[in-house]
Amino acid sequence: MKSYAIITDIHGNSPALKAVLEDIDSKEIEQIFCLGDMIGIGPDSNTVMELLLQRNNISFVIGNHEIAVIAAYKGELPPKGHEDERVHHKWLADRIEERYIDFLKKLPKRIVYEDSGIKFYLAHYHLNSMGDYLPIEKNPTSEKLDELYSNLDYDIVCFGHHHIVHQFKSDKINYFNPGSLGCYHKPIARYGIVRINNNSIEEEVIEVPYNNVSFLKSYEDLKVPDREFILKIFHGAQI
Repeated sequence: MKSYAIITDIHGNSPALKAVLEDIDSKEIEQIFCLGDMIGIGPDSNTVMELLLQRNNISFVIGNHEIAVIAAYKGELPPKGHEDERVHHKWLADRIEERYIDFLKKLPKRIVYEDSGIKFYLAHYHLNSMGDYLPIEKNPTSEKLDELYSNLDYDIVCFGHHHIVHQFKSDKINYFNPGSLGCYHKPIARYGIVRINNNSIEEEVIEVPYNNVSFLKSYEDLKVPDREFILKIFHGAQI
């Protein structure tokens, strides 16, 4: 049996990421797939990127927040749908190290991976034929997801972006989103494990408790733009 870790939507939360990486290291994990939105929302962009890039067992795709921060860094127009977040993304872009921008802008939007005859498709979120992210489906079902991937030959599709957990299984494909690692209404960091055993696929959501008090306080200490909205919507007004 082989096991893969799926992490997504860290959103600049370094203590949550540290807790998850420590938990992953306690298990026999072949590879980590990081499905985007490593930065954005939370203020710890540089620390998050340092933690991720010091490891050699992580494969990455880019997320919408990386795309938006890169645009702000380069002085380009914000991506569609991120116009109202430009002040926040510019604040992050002014503080992130250039080497991380150079790394992020080279990332793909999708990864195709195969192990023991099991074909993985991994992306930050579902993409249309032009390679653009689709709008979030608020009420996903296996039937709706099968329509999106009807012409593709995959056994498991892993994604993030929508911060809640998705575990759907159709006759054809397993669909798995372990939920946001860094944005949650509890002091818990989430990630997923995909286990491959012969021709079977098993997914599990892992919840790791961590101390988020200093992290949440840092929004006010650093005067992060839109901090009141972020703390309410993305962290459940825990402070």
